[in-house]
Amino acid sequence: MSKAYRRTGGRHVQLQEWFQATEAWTTLRPAPRALYIELKRRFNGSNNGRIPLSYREAADLINVHRNSIRAYFRELETRGLIRRTSNGHLGADGHGIATTWQLCELAMQNGGRPDLAFRSWEKQKPVTNVVHLRHNHCAGGAK
Repeated sequence: MSKAYRRTGGRHVQLQEWFQATEAWTTLRPAPRALYIELKRRFNGSNNGRIPLSYREAADLINVHRNSIRAYFRELETRGLIRRTSNGHLGADGHGIATTWQLCELAMQNGGRPDLAFRSWEKQKPVTNVVHLRHNHCAGGAK
C-alpha cells in the first residue's frame, strides 16, 4: 500500500462548504444530489469535461429506474451544477459511448476557469394567479 493512500485514507468525494451553501445545492432533491456525487466520484483530478456517465449506468448507481434519471440530469444542468460536453451515442463497433460531463464547480481540464453558473441560480417562486371572485350580491351595494 502506498504512503499517499495510507495518509489520506483512500479516495473520497469532497464537497466544499461554499458549494454546499449555494441555493442551487441546498434546495436540490436527494436523488439529483446522489447523482452529482456519483459524477464527482468519477472525477480524477484532471478529467473535468470528460467525465463519462451514461443514463443507464447512473440509474444503476443511484438505484432508480432508468426512465427517472433523465430528469435528474436535467435538474443538475438547469441549476448550473453540471454541463454536458458530448452526447452519448452508439459507436461504429456497436458499443455505446457514454455522455461526458463537466462539473461546473471545478476548473476545466485545459486550465479553463470554473463555470460557477450555479452561483447565480435562484429558486423559482411559484406563480399563483390571484382570482378575485365577485358575486352579484357582494358588488358595492347590490342586493
